[in-house]
Amino acid sequence: MSVLASLASPTAPKVNLFKLHPGKSIDIEINHPVKVRLKLPLIGYELGKYIILKSPVTNKSTSYQDVLVEGNVVIARYILEGKHGECFAFRSTIKHITQYPESFLILNYPIKIESRQLRLQQRIVTHLPASVVVDANKEDLQAIRLNGIITDISTKGCGFLFKAYNSEVTVKKRDIFVSVQHPSTGEIKIPARICNSRNDQGNVSVGIQFFDGDKQVSNLLEHLFINESLL
Repeated sequence: MSVLASLASPTAPKVNLFKLHPGKSIDIEINHPVKVRLKLPLIGYELGKYIILKSPVTNKSTSYQDVLVEGNVVIARYILEGKHGECFAFRSTIKHITQYPESFLILNYPIKIESRQLRLQQRIVTHLPASVVVDANKEDLQAIRLNGIITDISTKGCGFLFKAYNSEVTVKKRDIFVSVQHPSTGEIKIPARICNSRNDQGNVSVGIQFFDGDKQVSNLLEHLFINESLL
């Protein structure tokens, strides 16, 4: 066998790409000896070797000591927003736990990372200033307006992102309006419904579904120079 042929031969297994950025949260599930779910921030990783997470902060030094054990099996899940939105999951084991200089949970790099799309329809990534509005005459609530940005959009819905004052704030499922300022016609107010929300260190991502047949959605897409036939 020639040297070139030897170099071209696949000798190493394919490494699954881990696409999450440091600082983002990963949902960790451990089932032995008891079931525990934790949301831990990603510190970093080296492809094919390990993934480093920040250990949970508790008031008791004994908390989670029965489950955060080297060799224990971990199921990890995380979401990447984008055109389709994808949920990723993998199975791993705890490689090592450090206490100094920081408390870190080090996982073995997964052999396989599975993913599935969260949306049937492609969305276009945007960065459009907007507001989510709850009218005062609905559900006997005071008028609420959350200012943020539309991060992605399609004819069926959009992603909305706003800053919260702490990491516990989420948004309940309810009917709302998505408000966007149009330079020619003024405010575009689209009736919609909140489907889900997720708080990632004070950045709250909200999944919003538009009601079918609302012409204002088409007006907004036209304003953004988005061709509906491409969605």
